[in-house]
Amino acid sequence: MGTWLVVGLGNPGREYAANRHNIGFMVADELASELSAPSWRGKFGAELTDATDGSDKLILVKPQQYMNLSGIATQQAATFYKVAPANIVVVHDELDLPYEKLRVKVGGGHGGHNGLRSLTENLGDGYLRVRCGVGKPGAGDRDRVVNHVLGDFGKQERETLPIFIKEAASAVRTIIKRGATVAMNQFNKDRTA
Repeated sequence: MGTWLVVGLGNPGREYAANRHNIGFMVADELASELSAPSWRGKFGAELTDATDGSDKLILVKPQQYMNLSGIATQQAATFYKVAPANIVVVHDELDLPYEKLRVKVGGGHGGHNGLRSLTENLGDGYLRVRCGVGKPGAGDRDRVVNHVLGDFGKQERETLPIFIKEAASAVRTIIKRGATVAMNQFNKDRTA
């Protein structure tokens, strides 16, 4: 029971909407839909909406200042709503996990993810994470990685993407309802076919 900030990471703009880097926005949209949240509105340099899930209040946040500045809007929203990092869940893309793998994590480093770097600079590292695997391109330079995360999901990936997004939304709701440890036990295992 309490108030939670759920932050979906992504980049604003139609040209980025289907990018792997925007899976956090996609999960935030899914939660808004599942919880019948009102329309998104602009505040703190982000799009916000709120919803209730049982006795919990969720403030859904999609920062609109590009990935590497995500922490600014998140910190402003956290201050306004008086939400501590322990009640902030961040949903983001994760290169180090294969596509469709989820991992729930408490704290930790940014691993080169510019959105997480910005969040940690503004909030510290005590927030929770739902890491959504987007896979890693084959060996290559930094440009290849950038092109991968700023590229759209492939045709085969798009077939299962709605299921993956729903699973990530379920992980967020499990963290809030039952705690991070239960969510880790449920979602941090490899699914069998």
